Amino acid sequence: MEKWLFIDWQAIFIPSISVFELIIRGSLVYLALFSVLRMLPSRQLGTLGITDLLVVVLFAEAAQNAMASNYTSITEGAILVGTVIFWSYLLNWLGYKLPQFQRFLNQPPLLLVKNGRMIERHLQKELITEDELMSKLRQQGVEFLAEVKFAYMEADGSISIITSGLKSSSTAEQKAELKN
Repeated sequence: MEKWLFIDWQAIFIPSISVFELIIRGSLVYLALFSVLRMLPSRQLGTLGITDLLVVVLFAEAAQNAMASNYTSITEGAILVGTVIFWSYLLNWLGYKLPQFQRFLNQPPLLLVKNGRMIERHLQKELITEDELMSKLRQQGVEFLAEVKFAYMEADGSISIITSGLKSSSTAEQKAELKN
C-alpha cells in the first residue's frame, strides 16, 4: 500500500497527553485571560462581553491547533473546546444565580457625566478623552454637554446617555435662528 494512503487513526483520535492535563491547561488559560481582560478599561472591549470574547478567541485557537495537528489528536482539541464551554457556562450561570458574582463578571456602569459636568477621574480611568466623549454624545443626538443628565460607561464598553429633556438655551436659540 502506498504511504500517502496510510491513515494513522490512533494519532487522530487518541490524545498524546493526559486528558486531565488538557483540562488543567485549558482552565488555566481561560481563567488567566479572563482575569487580564477583566482589568482592561471597558472601552477596550467594544460591544462583546468578556466571556464572549474569550470563547471566540479560545475556540479559534483550540480548533486551529486540532486541525493543524499542533497537538496530535482531534480528541485533544475537543477536550479543550469542552473546557472553554464549561468555564464560559459556569461563569455565566454563577453570575445569573449570584448577584455579587455578576458584579465581578461585569463591572457596574461608571458615571462619566452628571448634570452636564464631566467626571474627569472616571474619564481618565477608562482612557476616554473629552473629544471621544463628545463624539459619542453627538452619535446619540446630543449636541451640548449641558443637555446630559447622566452618561454611563457600560460594562460592554458602550456609553449610555440620559438627557435632561431640556435643551440648553444656546440650542433653543440656534433652532429659533434656523426658523427665521
